[in-house]
Amino acid sequence: MINQIKDVLLDEIKRDVFLLILSGSALLISLLDMGRFPLDMAWVAIVLCGIPIIKEAITGLVTQFDIKADVLVSLALISAVIIGEIFAAGEVAFIMQLGALLETLTVARARAGIEKLVNLTPQTARVLRNGEEIMVEADQIIAGDILRVSPGETIAVDGIILNGQTSIDESVMTGESLPVDKGAGDEVKSGTINQFGAFDMQATKVGADSSLQRMIELVKSADAGKAKIVGLADRWATWIVVIALTAALSTWFVTGQIIRSVTILVVFCPCALVLATPTAIMAAIGNATKYGILVREGDALERLSQVKKITFDKTGTLTHGKPQVAEIKSFMNDYSTDELFAIAASAELRSEHPLGKAIVSGYKERYGFLPDEPDQFQMHIGRGVVAYSDHKRILAGNAELLRENGIILPDEIRTAALSLTQKGSTIIYLAIEFNVIGFIALADTVRSSASAIVSRLNHMEVKTVLLTGDHKEAASAIAHQVGINEINSDCLPEDKLTIIAEYQSQSEPVCMVGDGINDAPALKVAHVGIAMGGIGSDIAIEAADITFVRDDIQYLPHLLALAKRMMTTIKINIIFSMALNFLAIILAMKGLLNPVWGALVHNAGSVLVIINSSLLLKWKKNPEF
Repeated sequence: MINQIKDVLLDEIKRDVFLLILSGSALLISLLDMGRFPLDMAWVAIVLCGIPIIKEAITGLVTQFDIKADVLVSLALISAVIIGEIFAAGEVAFIMQLGALLETLTVARARAGIEKLVNLTPQTARVLRNGEEIMVEADQIIAGDILRVSPGETIAVDGIILNGQTSIDESVMTGESLPVDKGAGDEVKSGTINQFGAFDMQATKVGADSSLQRMIELVKSADAGKAKIVGLADRWATWIVVIALTAALSTWFVTGQIIRSVTILVVFCPCALVLATPTAIMAAIGNATKYGILVREGDALERLSQVKKITFDKTGTLTHGKPQVAEIKSFMNDYSTDELFAIAASAELRSEHPLGKAIVSGYKERYGFLPDEPDQFQMHIGRGVVAYSDHKRILAGNAELLRENGIILPDEIRTAALSLTQKGSTIIYLAIEFNVIGFIALADTVRSSASAIVSRLNHMEVKTVLLTGDHKEAASAIAHQVGINEINSDCLPEDKLTIIAEYQSQSEPVCMVGDGINDAPALKVAHVGIAMGGIGSDIAIEAADITFVRDDIQYLPHLLALAKRMMTTIKINIIFSMALNFLAIILAMKGLLNPVWGALVHNAGSVLVIINSSLLLKWKKNPEF
């Protein structure tokens, strides 16, 4: 029993709930006049709920001369006690603390989706050192260490699988429920779970550099208190305190009834204005989190609601950011495209080059199995590979490889390849002995959702722009595919920065979406910077205001609509709270409200705007926008 009491007292939220239950019970006893006590039981609420408010107000005034809502609440409490309205004073204190608890619970719920990451970091890991398997603290793992991961374990650091086959649950990082098959050479991230099959991995990013720790740092930086709209609310609260005091003193002077003045102080506390605004921001951050979007600062959403133009980097943003087989073309009737693909994949099977790996990966993805091993294999750096299969020489590489081996590239094939290279493709020519049989075109393919996303953004009256370092033909091809009309190609990092700065000088706030190191300056100068968290560079993520954990921008329209909805919610909260306060003060000046009913009306309004803000947690834009 004693341990349970200690647990309640040490946990801030549990302690607040416990004290509110005591205070509420005491107020109920006072209201119903239950039992005989030496003092009015409402004093319990005054002591437990009111004293912390008064203490905070005095501390703010003395240390910073900070005139905020708690000053007015304290004056209302003290005034109500002086005139003998003990229940009214207890009621004000109770409902104020109840409103604060609701805010705390809403914020906690909003951040729960990302703060769970903190608890996902494993405390220990198995490391292979000097031929022995030992358990070490996770924070003692260094880059280069070999780790052994058993089925069901959470991966402690980022790394590369050395041997073994498994399936990884990456839902914590990507939101996707289906596990991803992994094998030797594949990357794994901290915080993800090994579903089955033991494997060895080499640590590449440890400590603060690991994926999970980077996400945790983003959580810690998500501070609604930095939002400009909150600062505005605080400034308003200061003026309201002055107005309320003036109104209270004037009413007392004119009517001579101090109870009316006390009621004015009670009803004019700007609680709803101060409490509801950060709650709306944090609820919106919580909503974004459910879609794999981490918001660094509350004011990022406020700024996003003002955006009139969104600029996209191409590679890794509108595209997947890695080469994929885009086209297979055979120029000999003896070989079908399937056969040509098999020949190329077999020749590249042992290749370490990204293009060779892309061909093998594409073959396995299409047919479900790996091609046959070549009899012999030789790499020619910067040119391609030469392999032997069934006593036939196979060449897979660029035009230079063909020239070196005395193979003439027919004009028909050269022309067909040229049309694809102008669109940004890389060509791998295939030859058997001295005859070119066809080629495979590899390209960074457009994300399947990109076109729909651009269309939705245009429908939301937000202009879209492509900013890329690629040449004009490749940029135009991608832009045409996704529906972007405004193109800036051949951009160096400083060019992107300059273009964005120029847009913003014309009163067009810009949101920049990028992933690479070269995007960092543009992300920083933009009104809002959004980085790709999965494939994006660390520098880009640090420069951005918002990060997409998933390697996809499909929820960008939702994020933009959410930002606008958040600002609408905040405005509704402010208008409602101010209107209610002014109505209540008029009634109090006329003597139609006493302190008890004034406290109920005012604080009920605070609770309502907090509830209104919390609705943002589950808000979702109609997909037909």
